[in-house]
Order: sequence, then C-alpha cells, then structure tokens
Amino acid sequence: MVAAGSAYAQDARPPVSQCQAIAQAVPNVLFASFKPDAAFPVQAAAEEVTITYAGHSTFVIETPGGISIATDFNGWYGGETPPTVVTMNKAHSSHYTLAPDPAIKHVLRGWSDDANPADHDVVVGDAYIRNVTTDIRGGYGGAMEPNGNSIFIFEVAGLCIGHLGHLHHELTDSHYAEIGRLDVLMVPVDGGLTMGAESMSRVVTRLRSALILPMHRRGPPIDNFLQMFGESFDRSFADTTNVRVSLRSLPKKPLIYILKGV
Repeated sequence: MVAAGSAYAQDARPPVSQCQAIAQAVPNVLFASFKPDAAFPVQAAAEEVTITYAGHSTFVIETPGGISIATDFNGWYGGETPPTVVTMNKAHSSHYTLAPDPAIKHVLRGWSDDANPADHDVVVGDAYIRNVTTDIRGGYGGAMEPNGNSIFIFEVAGLCIGHLGHLHHELTDSHYAEIGRLDVLMVPVDGGLTMGAESMSRVVTRLRSALILPMHRRGPPIDNFLQMFGESFDRSFADTTNVRVSLRSLPKKPLIYILKGV
C-alpha cells in the first residue's frame, strides 16, 4: 500500500492539468463543457471510461489503460478485486477506512493529520489524480474544520471527472479556479447531510458539467434535487449501475444521469 501525497521528487514538476489549462481565476465564470478538437489526439478522444455506481458515494472508475479507482472508499463497496487507487474523505466513517486492503496500491486521503491541507498530484497508469480541499463541519452542526474534505479530480482519456466528496459549503471563486473544467461531476444529493439541495444546485449550475452523476442520497427523494434545475438541464434514469463515456460521447446539453441504485 502506498499512502501517496505526491508522486514527485522536490525537483520534479507535476503534470500539466488539461482541466485547468483553460480555467482562469475569473469571478463568476462558468466553465463550459468541453468537446475535443485538434489539440487532442483522436484516439484519446474516442477512448471510453467506465463509471460504475458501487453504493453510497463510491464510484468505480475504470480507465482505458486498466486502472481502477474507487471514490470515497470505505471498504464496503468497490467490487471483489481491490482497486488500483482509492480516495477517501474524513467527514464520516462511511467515506473512509483506516484498514484498506494491502493490495490497494495507492490510498489517497482527502485530509491531512497535520495543519496543512492534503495535496495530491499523482499519475497512476493513464490517470492523473489531484485534489482541491474544502472545509467540513466538526460533528453535526459543529464548527467548521479546515480542509477536512477533498474534491478529487481524475484526468483520463482527455476527460475531467470530479467527485465533490462530502461537500459542506458552497465553493469560492478560488475553488472554481483550482478545479477548472469538469466534464463529469459526481454530486451528493442527500439534501442536508452535506448541503441543502438549493446550495448544491448552485455549485452544479456553475460547474455546468456535461454529465452529472448524483450520489449519497439518504432521505429525500431524488426529485427534491432535480426540481432545482430548469430546462437547461436534461434528466434521465439509467437501468444499469454503470455508464461508459468518452470525450466524443459527452452530451451537448448538461445531463443529470441517475444510475441504478442511487
């Protein structure tokens, strides 16, 4: 097991983020969904990533190069074969495990035990993984704890895939600039354990990802989240737990796609 914070020596440079390449720290900017052009190889644009909803806030991302990544991994979900990489968040024990399978090669925690925010810039096979930290509530209704949550961003096959984790507050302009473009967005829709539907919908609207995958639905019906969006967003219920997506197959209009089991 590798508890990786950074995959680079001090004199090495981290990879260039394609997701941040077109993002500028401009207040109130809307990051438009991205479609491939001549700057990206046709092969990469056509490569598919498989995303499977495993339960709660865990998705398993399978890259064209054979890397598997489990988000908010708690040891309960993720399949029989250990994933190559797992990400975790601190807010609740359902989002992390202190005893991950030793066969997992990369364990990326979204928080740090010292005063510094977690900082991940990791390349594993054909995936580049980085994070943007946010604060969490200390217990139910408690004071905010700095940098207890991470929004993990997975860059693979030209796609920018973001998982909001256990997000407890709306994002700042600085957060949006650090995140950049997200083609696929995994968003909690519990309606209050993280944030209320109205606050969460403002984050989703500003990111304006092409494919939006709800998760972490405990309590309220999914309609409470869906009703926050107007006609500029499509909605669809899947009859399977997974979706295959590439740069070329991204919907032109933002689609909220509810995978089976959510």
